[in-house]
Amino acid sequence: MTDREALLQDLARRLREYDAVDDAFLAKSFTDRHLILDLEDGHSLPGELRDLLADHDLQGANEEYDTGGDDPSFAGDLEDGTRHQFVDTRTRGDHQSYVVE
Repeated sequence: MTDREALLQDLARRLREYDAVDDAFLAKSFTDRHLILDLEDGHSLPGELRDLLADHDLQGANEEYDTGGDDPSFAGDLEDGTRHQFVDTRTRGDHQSYVVE
C-alpha cells in the first residue's frame, strides 16, 4: 500500500465517524482512485466535509470529469441515502488498468 493510499484509507475511516455519513471507501476506475461517500437519507454533503476532501486533493467527479450537474460530486440515489464520488487529483491518471485476455 502506498503512503497516499494509506492516507486516503485513514481519511475514509475518519469520514465514517460523521453523523451524516453511512459509509466511505476507496475504489479505482481504469486510471483514477476514487473516494466514495454514502450519505444517510435526508442529509446533504456538509460544507466542512467538502472542504476536508478538497484539502486532501479530492474533487467531485462531476466537476473533475466535466460531466455537468448541479452537484459536483453527486453519483446517484441509494435506497436509504445518496452516493457521492470524489477523484484523487493528486494521482489522477497514474493508475494502470489491466485487461485479461
